[in-house]
Amino acid sequence: MNRLPALAGMFAYLSLVTFGGGMAAFPELKTIAVEQEHWLNFSQLIHFFSVGQAAPGPKMMMVVTIGQHVSGPLGALVAFVAYLAPTSILAFGVARIWARLEKWRWRNAVQRGLAPVAIGLILAGAISLARGALESWVDAAIAAIVFALLLRTKVSPALVVLGGAMVGALVFKFG
Repeated sequence: MNRLPALAGMFAYLSLVTFGGGMAAFPELKTIAVEQEHWLNFSQLIHFFSVGQAAPGPKMMMVVTIGQHVSGPLGALVAFVAYLAPTSILAFGVARIWARLEKWRWRNAVQRGLAPVAIGLILAGAISLARGALESWVDAAIAAIVFALLLRTKVSPALVVLGGAMVGALVFKFG
């Protein structure tokens, strides 16, 4: 019960500072949840994040899993509300203002300036995740193959996830 305010504070903070989605939040989530609060270890965080990315629906639903891990069902609810409410309220307000600024001459420049920021944050998150998840040359090879497949072909990401699960089962269980 005493972790609930810290859990709510962390996810509300991440909600408001994350541009570019869950991957952009990953480095800060790691810093707070793993290094400062010690609620999880890095391996658990990678597992929760990976399952959240592979599951259908919003990719940051892993916040519910982290909340559950830290403080049970009430922690799951607190994490969910704390992560979604601040951004939802902010997005609603900004969207209303943004619509009024349709003819503002700086609008396009602001939009163009935010895109590289979001990409940089996403790349920083990907690198942080890779540092913990790629523990062997086999891991790195699987990641490189998936990256190449998704970049060069039109194969469904769902098939890539399924294929990755099968390769993982074969390589890591029997290899």
